[in-house]
Formats: sequence, C-alpha cells, structure tokens
Amino acid sequence: MKVILLSGGSGKRLWPLSNDLRSKQFLKVLPGVSGDKESMVQRVWRQITEAGLAKSTFITTGKAQVEMIRSQLPSHVPVVVEPERRDTFPAIALAAVYLYSIVGVNLNETVVVLPVDPFVNENFFSKVKDLDDVLHHSGADVALIGVKPTYPSEKYGYIVPEEGTSPHDSFRRVAQFKEKPSEQEAEAYIRKGAIWNCGVFAFKLNYVIQLLIDHGLPIQYDEISKQYKKLTQISFDYEVIEKAEHVVTVSYEGEWKDLGTWNTLTEQMEGHITGNGMISEDSYGTHLINELDIPVVVLGLPDIVVAASPDGILVSDKASSPRLKELIQNIEQRPMYEERRWGWYRVLDYQKVDGGREILTKRIRIHAGQNSSYHYHFHRDEFWTIVSGTGEVIIQDRLQNVKSGDVLKIPAGTLHSIRAFETLELIEVQSGSEVVEEDTVRLTVEWAEMVPLV
Repeated sequence: MKVILLSGGSGKRLWPLSNDLRSKQFLKVLPGVSGDKESMVQRVWRQITEAGLAKSTFITTGKAQVEMIRSQLPSHVPVVVEPERRDTFPAIALAAVYLYSIVGVNLNETVVVLPVDPFVNENFFSKVKDLDDVLHHSGADVALIGVKPTYPSEKYGYIVPEEGTSPHDSFRRVAQFKEKPSEQEAEAYIRKGAIWNCGVFAFKLNYVIQLLIDHGLPIQYDEISKQYKKLTQISFDYEVIEKAEHVVTVSYEGEWKDLGTWNTLTEQMEGHITGNGMISEDSYGTHLINELDIPVVVLGLPDIVVAASPDGILVSDKASSPRLKELIQNIEQRPMYEERRWGWYRVLDYQKVDGGREILTKRIRIHAGQNSSYHYHFHRDEFWTIVSGTGEVIIQDRLQNVKSGDVLKIPAGTLHSIRAFETLELIEVQSGSEVVEEDTVRLTVEWAEMVPLV
C-alpha cells in the first residue's frame, strides 16, 4: 500500500498567521509530544510514522510549499511537485503516474489519498490500513473513509450509503454524495445513516492509470508534467469518485476535526497565550497568538482571538472567525514571513522609489549547518549585513568566511550562496526593477556540489 498526502490551501481562513506560502498545516501552534509546539503536518507525519506507513508515504504539493515541507519534515520524505497549482484531480493523477513510472509500483497495489492536515487519533490510521482489505473484498473502484457525525453540520459533505446496509458492516456501498447541505437536510441524511466525507479514499493504482489512458493522457511522469496545464482543473471527487460505478465506504467513529478556522484551532491549543503578550482575567476564553517582537495586551474582551504576525493583525469574536476568508479575500499583499529548509526570513520594509526601482529589506536567519541554494537573480542587486553568527559565502565561485559586522554586495547575475557555522542572522536589502521570489535561478542546494566549483 502507498499513501499520498495532499498539501495545498490558500491560507485565508487562519490569516494573518497563514498565507499562500505558509498554509494552515504549517502553523506550529499544537502541543507536541516533547513539549514543543508542532504543526498539523508534523503531527500527521508523526502519526504516520508511528503507524509504520512512513516508508510508503509521498507528499504532493505546489512549488510554493516545497521549502516549508522541507523545513518541517525529514529531508528524505519524497515530494511530488505540481508544475502549477490546479486541483485535486490533476494532483492525484500526477502522483499516480509518479508511482507507476518512476517508483515502479505494481498496478494492483492500493493507493490511499488523504489530506495532510486531519486532526485525528492514532487509531484513524488503522482504518487507513484497512482500506486495502476493503478494496479486495468489495471489488469496488474506490473505497472511502467517512466519519460518524456528532451533529448536523452544514460545513461538510455527506456520504449516503445504500438502504439496507448496516452501519456495523465492515463496509457499505455508497448511494450518493451530498455537498454541504442545510442543517435540516443534514439531520435527514444522518437519520439515513449518512457520514461526513473526510476526504480520505483508496483505489488500485491500475484504476487511475487506466482512467488516464481512456482520457488520452500520458502515463509517463516527464510527459504528464509537460502537459499538466491541459489536465482538467477539477476535484478528484467530481471527476472520478462521483462517476465511479462501484464506491464503498467504511465508518470511523473516533476523533476527527477540521482545524481550518480560528474557533476550531484554538480548541486544540495548549494555553491561551502564544508569544509576547498578556490577557486580563475577565477576558475568559480568549486566545492570543503573537509572532511579533512587540507585546500585545487584551483587556476585558472574552471569547475572542487575537492573532498578530508580519502579515497583519486579527481581532475577532471566535464565533465570527469562520467569516474571515470572505472579509479578507481582496487583500493583495506578498507574504511577509516564510519558513525555508535552511531557516526563515521576515520582510521588514518594502517601498518603490523614483524611476520605478523597488527596495525590499529582509531579516534572515540561517540555522547552524544549513545553507541557501547556489543561485542568482536577473533584476536585483543584494546587500548583506551580517548581524550575528559566523559562516561562509560563495560569491561567483569565490569562497570566504563571514562574521558579525561584515557587509557584502551581490550584483544582479552573480551566483551566490551562504552557509552558517552557527546560527547566523543577516539583514538583506534587495534593490532593483523587480524584487520577487520568482526572480531566482537555482543551480543546486547541496553545499558539497558548490564547493568543488570554487
């Protein structure tokens, strides 16, 4: 059995901590086993490892999230990168072709797909393992896991089983799907034995490969990557599952939550204050999450969430927080904070000056022993001031040590990289006609491959 974790998301519902680069699954706000905070993706990977599935698991994601995944998960985790952001059908098709043509997975092997951010107990992954047997014994095209509802929610889709099947059966044939019904409709569906669709399903690899062949799509990884934009931009549910002739489901009755909004996420957080701040005693039920260097004080405001980051500040009644996405959808701003595999950066200032030139100032931290890629930019010069720590840099094949107080200029078109001996911080000022992350050409990320070039 192989497992595909889908990592995507626009980062709007947990703004301002989340953004297009740091979606909700990467926020380190959940209590970890060792006392440190962990993100949803770290929690899920820990559970997958404990379930013995780590060596069989692959992550599919867009280019924008690769660095964040590399920062938070072990370096050996295999990542399948989408050429561009589309939807779950293209992403799963790409991953299936990768398993078939690159990894060499047998066509009769079971493939399980699940989101990268479910909040579940460890026994959920026992159900995941069961999907292999369910496909074998049912002969179904697709097998799903559904969650026994605890209330008639309007937020989730529902899986409605065929009449005459018992919820105690190991699996039930699916009669229909209902996407986000009204509360009254949901109550009626639950009386029929309907369960929440949690986005977890399994199929034999041959099922999707044959589907791609029938659609005239390539089943070699290099070719499907080139033709990726031609794939229909549609969810796997609509394109495949709802058109399948034989779909079955199994029911999971343990803990399952979607921590996609501030009111649900704060229920799982340990403590009411994260970061620099204070909450008055009469502000009961309030949570403060502060990523800024300045203190935040909450006085006389119960049952609210206050979240502050370089991207913005949110003050919201918890019950109203699910409306956040619709309110901020027109905010146009580049992400001001990003985690990378080597550390992180925070945007301190951005401005346009006379003549259309742009100036961007960053604070950058590189963890001990880590290095940036060997790369160059077309449209900007960079000026580095080493604030603390020691390390070494390569600038156009020239190697030199750096320490606190050193200042370096890196003209546009110049290959460069930096490696930290100990945790190193620097201030980077970018100056040019265009200061965007896309203006980067990377040769390699491995320091050992750079040094022989010097």
